[in-house]
Amino acid sequence: MRSLSKLMAGLVLGGSLFVIAACTPTVDHRGYLAKPGAFNQVQNGMSKAEVESILGSPSTTASINFQGDSYYYISSVTEQKGIMGASELSREVIAIRFDQGEQVTSFAQYGLEDGRIIDVNTRETPTQGREYSFLQSFFSGIGKPGGTKVTPMQRVGG
Repeated sequence: MRSLSKLMAGLVLGGSLFVIAACTPTVDHRGYLAKPGAFNQVQNGMSKAEVESILGSPSTTASINFQGDSYYYISSVTEQKGIMGASELSREVIAIRFDQGEQVTSFAQYGLEDGRIIDVNTRETPTQGREYSFLQSFFSGIGKPGGTKVTPMQRVGG
């Protein structure tokens, strides 16, 4: 009888530890890991080689015709709790722009609060303002002074 109660207590304790471990958030650091104070060493007029010696290789680059290149150093911290999807806790983007002579012309540091979420799968860019359904836009002019609204179908038909 005593061994059965010890076994049950052990199972309950083990199950409790398993549940607690499963609910512990997993924090993941992705992308560029900046050295402390490295960004403060970047100055206008530096060459690409000097920037790379301070910051290392960029996460990605961009070339704009007739204006020069840009280096981007991107890092993010995500957290995942249990089986739920990961959420981004922080993001940092260091953007360095070069002129045609490969000298730094400007540099900036952006965070998660500076970004916009764009759903690339729908191929639509969200805009600010109110979205109207077909019925809302159809009935929006009824009862308002200023004449009748011309719908796209009336313009096409003549």
